Amino acid sequence: MKKIAGRKSEDDAKIDLTPMLDVVFILLIFFVVTATFLSETAISAASSDNNNNETPPQDDDKKNILFEIGANNEIILNGNPRPIIQTQIRSNIDQLKAENPAASVIIQPNQESDVSTLVLIMDSARQAGMANISIVEPN
Repeated sequence: MKKIAGRKSEDDAKIDLTPMLDVVFILLIFFVVTATFLSETAISAASSDNNNNETPPQDDDKKNILFEIGANNEIILNGNPRPIIQTQIRSNIDQLKAENPAASVIIQPNQESDVSTLVLIMDSARQAGMANISIVEPN
C-alpha cells in the first residue's frame, strides 16, 4: 500500500503515554508516603489575656501540672509555696498523673534559672510517661 502525500498513517498519530503515567504515579506515591511520615512538633504555650500577672492563672479543671522554676533553681509545684527537691519530681508527677491521666506538664522557668533544672523536670516527666510537656515564657 502506497502512502499518498499529505496523509499520515494511523500508527504515526498515536503517542504512548505509559512512561509518563508511570512517572506521575511514582511521584504521587512518593509525596503520599513522605507526607504521612512528616510530623510537625510545636511547643504550645498557655496564653491568657492578661500576661502581666506574677503567677500564671490556674485552670479550673486542674488538668495541668505546673512546675515553676525560681531564680535560685527552686522548683515550685502547682503554686505550692513550699519548693520541692529534685528527687521528689518524679514521684509528684506519678501521683498527679494517677489522679488525672489526661494531665499535661507545664514548665515555667525563670530568666536566671539553669537549663539543667528545666531538663531534669522534662526528663522526669518523660520517664513518668507524660507525653504533653509545654514550656511557657519566663516572667
